[in-house]
Amino acid sequence: MDIQALRKMRSQDFSKIAGEFEKIANPQTETKSYADDRFWRLEGDKAGNGTATLRFLPRVEGDELPWVRIFSHGFQGPTGKWYIENSLTTLGENDPVGELNTTLWNSGSEANKEIARKQKRKLSFIANVLIVSDPKHPENEGKVFLFKFGKKIFDKIMDKARPTFEDEKPVNVFDLWEGANFKMRMRKKDGYANYDESGFSEPVAVSDNEEKLLAIVNAQHKLSEFTDRKNFKSYDELKKKLNEVLSGDSFASKSAAEIAEQEDRPVASAPKVASKPAPKMPEINDDDDDVMSYFEKIAKED
Repeated sequence: MDIQALRKMRSQDFSKIAGEFEKIANPQTETKSYADDRFWRLEGDKAGNGTATLRFLPRVEGDELPWVRIFSHGFQGPTGKWYIENSLTTLGENDPVGELNTTLWNSGSEANKEIARKQKRKLSFIANVLIVSDPKHPENEGKVFLFKFGKKIFDKIMDKARPTFEDEKPVNVFDLWEGANFKMRMRKKDGYANYDESGFSEPVAVSDNEEKLLAIVNAQHKLSEFTDRKNFKSYDELKKKLNEVLSGDSFASKSAAEIAEQEDRPVASAPKVASKPAPKMPEINDDDDDVMSYFEKIAKED
């Protein structure tokens, strides 16, 4: 890719990015880091506090957007086994945990709703970033990494692209020339990492050196691999795993209601109301990407 193609791509990308933000902000309906050394992670001090400066990078040629969105589930069943899997809802397909949670939620039982909350899907995003400043690990500065983050940070990206007030100019933070650095501030709150104090600085070019810009772009990682079908188990494989985690039985043909019943968690019949569809379980997203990492670590040690 030459510099002219890179400049042309940036203008085309922001309209696509803006459209995606609009879909997320106004929905009509409603992973994979592990030990991968391509991923950067903010390391805090002994108190759990930390700071760093990142620059979100533009779309890699061949990818649709400069980020990917991944849904996953992480919970421990009554058997003591862990369920740590990517959700097929990421691909727009039915997922057995999602179906079970909907059955539990629609039962009308508060106890079942609480179970559904504990088994809810976790939302995370993956993007390419340039590490501008990393006081804890200065050797990372100037390098390109993958960055996995939660909804709270993504909302800050959306807020820059879709500002609340008319006198604020929309900013495509993924732009190399007119984007903005992201100052991460992490604090421990209720035992978890909190990023409320993080924010974007004023727009500034990553560099005025075209060779440096091209080197950064060429160091990026393709994001489409994380939504490749090979990274997701089939529906039947997930159903088998879910049965094993919840009841110790791998028989894969049980319905969501039968699974719940076998766990000694009866699902009450939902009231039938003419011409009204059963309510769907509301979308509940964790804003802390550390949650899934914590589940993954425990599951590996189990």
